[in-house]
Amino acid sequence: MSETTPENVKYVFGPVPSRRLGRSLGVDLIPFKYCSFNCVYCQLGRTPMHSIDRREYVPMETVLSQIQEALNRGPRPDYITLAGSGEPTLYLRMDELIDRIHAMTDVPVDIITNGSTLWMDEVFEAVVKADLILPSLDAGDAEIYAKINRPASEATFDRLIDGLDHLARVCPQKVWLEVFIVNGVNDDPENVQKIAALTDRFKFTRVQLNTAVRPPAEREVEPVSRETLERLANFFTPPAEIIAEFPHPTDVGEFHAQTEAVLDMLRRRPCTVNDIVNGLGAVRNEIIKIVEILLQENKILSEKRGDQDYYYVR
Repeated sequence: MSETTPENVKYVFGPVPSRRLGRSLGVDLIPFKYCSFNCVYCQLGRTPMHSIDRREYVPMETVLSQIQEALNRGPRPDYITLAGSGEPTLYLRMDELIDRIHAMTDVPVDIITNGSTLWMDEVFEAVVKADLILPSLDAGDAEIYAKINRPASEATFDRLIDGLDHLARVCPQKVWLEVFIVNGVNDDPENVQKIAALTDRFKFTRVQLNTAVRPPAEREVEPVSRETLERLANFFTPPAEIIAEFPHPTDVGEFHAQTEAVLDMLRRRPCTVNDIVNGLGAVRNEIIKIVEILLQENKILSEKRGDQDYYYVR
């Protein structure tokens, strides 16, 4: 068995297609599921390490080297996305990392965060260095927040709102807020109206609605329909965008799809064959063949959601 060291672990993946960001070069700063939330809808499953503890979980120099390699290899991404397998703001050297990436390239840096740590001064000062900030708000009150996000004890609803308020005062123009809607959990009009009232106060550039298209942490979690999202979008002023599906296929280059590249995508999130084809710019028949082999070797699992088969590594 080969030894796993920081030098041979992959922290950078893609570019892969993003519903919001086009070609996204992902940077995974946190070990699997170290997070301040345990969201019922999380596509990575339940959170075993539930905390707001900040550390240098992965070696920054190795991360920067892998980002440079990916940029040299191409294709050029639209964004370098700080996200991955847990809550990225738990990375202790976020401030320095963003500075170093900016010194390396003019590709903009974005950060996808649940927003739960923005009340901390040191987190806020680091996050606002990003070119685009994508936080979440799935509840209009503490009761629904506890039900859908299942936060660590320190990550209170009031602190979440305080952090978003701070963003609204400092840089609302570079914030896109995601609202994730789950059938029977937070899709009640009263809850959505409360969220809309908060977004009216924040005045962020965009509000975007999502739902559980990919297999979630809890099997009983179900998506809402597109018609429901369209109705709820009108609660916001201006109406929220719907990002629950890719609007169109995204070409992310013409490099050959290999088995490790497929596994790399599936370690990060469940994907359909079409997701992999679009993400790797590969020939569909080649991807189908690779997926079949990985299933036979028990390296990946599949789950049906709606009329789509999603593949993932557990």
